[in-house]
Amino acid sequence: MEQGLFSQSRLILTGLGALLISAVVSSITGIYLGSVREVLELIPGLMVILPSVIHMRGSIAGVFASRLSSAMHLGEFSIDFEEGSVLGDNIRVSFVVTVLTAFVLGLFAYAVSHIFGYPVVGLTELVLISVTSGVVAGLLVTGITLVVALASYRYGLDLDMIAAPTVTTSGDLITLPILILSATLIMLLPPPVRLVLGAVVVAVAVAALIYSRRRPEGVGPIVRENLSLLIPLSVLGTLAGLTYSVSLDSLVAFAVFLILIPPFMGGLGSIGGILGSRLSTGMHTGEISPVLLPERGVVHHFIISYLYTLILLPLLALIAHGAAVLMGLNSPGLGMLVAISLVAGLAVMTLVNIVAYVTASLSFRYGLDPDNFGIPVITSLIDLIGAAALVTMIGLLLQ
Repeated sequence: MEQGLFSQSRLILTGLGALLISAVVSSITGIYLGSVREVLELIPGLMVILPSVIHMRGSIAGVFASRLSSAMHLGEFSIDFEEGSVLGDNIRVSFVVTVLTAFVLGLFAYAVSHIFGYPVVGLTELVLISVTSGVVAGLLVTGITLVVALASYRYGLDLDMIAAPTVTTSGDLITLPILILSATLIMLLPPPVRLVLGAVVVAVAVAALIYSRRRPEGVGPIVRENLSLLIPLSVLGTLAGLTYSVSLDSLVAFAVFLILIPPFMGGLGSIGGILGSRLSTGMHTGEISPVLLPERGVVHHFIISYLYTLILLPLLALIAHGAAVLMGLNSPGLGMLVAISLVAGLAVMTLVNIVAYVTASLSFRYGLDPDNFGIPVITSLIDLIGAAALVTMIGLLLQ
């Protein structure tokens, strides 16, 4: 009994430690976003694509880590990079899925911006920004995820408890600056050069698609399963970008919210990622059954998610407020900021708990791998619902 309690406490504290570290680090991303608010206004459409690009990066790396974690728990993992191995195939899948998802995302963000009458740069430029930032950030974040996975394997740590916070934080910290830098450099290039690079991107996307279709075992099925979910969910994430874009003037006026957005989304994404990974692993190992009503062990995971939320969000609000004061940016005050983030965050986490369990249960019941579905669905939900909840609470409490 005591050994079981110690093991549970160790897991909870491991997750909390990773979340607290990620909260501090991801706040740096928020501070950076607050500092480049002029760029968001100067490059139309960038705010529309921003949440989706970050979400895509976190989802792909999160699926990568979750699949490796399940393989470790099942005793199928080995340090082998050859094609046909668990590790080698998943690395290849991450690159192919990144290219194809980023390409579609650029196309859709351009179309949605036009449909809703929102100003946007040219199609070639937006696709270039999406693919370039996605691939560069993807290589870096996948590398970090790989290091964390190998360290977990070497030292016997539970990858489920540390992968999601690490992936989400590194994804935010790396992807946002790369996105801003890529957008700035691409817009400075002469139009003929942009067209040539656009043709290269199309060729790379076609090559990635052909490669995945010619690998009927290993890479191919995983790519198809990932794309069937990641593309629709990443596309859905552009609606979160539109939500922010519509309120961009208010967000720039109270620039503390630009600082809060990345750690708020990243923190909730990390908590949801831990939940999704634990549910997936539990179903793979037989500890959790995909029944209609959640069992006691599942409710225990829900409670831990709420606990993490109550601890994390006030800290994020404190960091955002302090950074805004130091940077001379407007803030509604620490108390109001805590209230907005907590109410919005708890509402989002309630939906996340329900969706995470339903997604894991249905995918497992129908013979699909919940590792491929849990984190993408959760992070997409947080992108869209989190944006709506945060903007709604800002409107209600600051009127």
